[in-house]
Amino acid sequence: MYILRSCSKKGLKVVALLISGFVFLLIFGVFHHPLEKDFYSNFHYPYDGDIEPLILELKNNRTPSIPRLNDYNFYYYKSCDGKCRDTSDLRLVYIIKSAPQNFEHRLAIRSSWGFQRRFSDVEIRTVFLIGLQKVPDVQVSLNEESQRYHDIVQANYTDSYFNNTFKTMCGFEWVMRYCPNAKFYMFIDDDYYISTKNVLRFLRFPINYPQYLKEPIASLNNLIELRKIQNVEIDLEDDVRLYTGFGFQSAPHRHYMSKWYVSLEEYPYHLWPPYISGGAYILSKAALQDMYYASFYMKHFRFDDIYVAILAYKTNIEPFHSKYFYFNKKPYSKFDYKYVIASHGYGDPKTMVKVWNEQKSLGNA
Repeated sequence: MYILRSCSKKGLKVVALLISGFVFLLIFGVFHHPLEKDFYSNFHYPYDGDIEPLILELKNNRTPSIPRLNDYNFYYYKSCDGKCRDTSDLRLVYIIKSAPQNFEHRLAIRSSWGFQRRFSDVEIRTVFLIGLQKVPDVQVSLNEESQRYHDIVQANYTDSYFNNTFKTMCGFEWVMRYCPNAKFYMFIDDDYYISTKNVLRFLRFPINYPQYLKEPIASLNNLIELRKIQNVEIDLEDDVRLYTGFGFQSAPHRHYMSKWYVSLEEYPYHLWPPYISGGAYILSKAALQDMYYASFYMKHFRFDDIYVAILAYKTNIEPFHSKYFYFNKKPYSKFDYKYVIASHGYGDPKTMVKVWNEQKSLGNA
């Protein structure tokens, strides 16, 4: 009798362990992976046809025969509609994704890298993207801030993490409505350090940054040869489709406990398209326009960096990785930020301003 009970208890423990193991594997998405489709050989994402003719028709103000999948139709409570007016040579627009309550972050940015008159010979504009705010006191403060600084773009979407794609597309649509005449647009989260000087340096010669600054004569000779072969300009041509920042090639999270969990129904492939971190990236005018028109025919996706990557993939725009856009915070050293373009991890606005001021004094910002 004792032996039977002992065996029964052992059996129950084995069953319990098996059940626990099964649940563990289920929670962590192990059973999803065999069911994933291969990204490289079988990628389909609505709209699944050739999108280039649709983009061309939209560019030429013609209505495509295929109905749109998306119509964002943002209503702008605060539009900054005069921000880019009366500028014939607008070089760069900072479009900063900011949380409504982050007043100190915005003040810090205005007094440092977001200052529009940083360089007297380069036209730069700065706006902050903000969604709807349900806290009355915060909205009142936002109204006052907008009246004082005239740089808040607020539209009719709820400001939340999983609405970041709406925030991004609000920025795209704002550009197309009110600021279509800049050469480059940089989308940034408000907890970044940015060197405007290095952004502009990078945009002069992305494929050889920062080497061309270290060896200017050799690099210039190389560039002259490149121009002869490929008609490449030191200043990028208006039709160059640049999509650049810190690049990734990674897989969807399949474990249920993850903040970034994605089901097979939502996205069935084993890899994301090659993408640039959504925290800081630059689009040329031509790239942004093509992505914007492509978004009319691209099913919405809740992660903004992945959605932008899908738009790029479907329009044959290849992401350009630069390690000088730091996805994580680059440890600060006074003489180690010379070529940093962007660094994440500056949630403390005072620290960011301190770093920026020091780098400015060294000629690096």
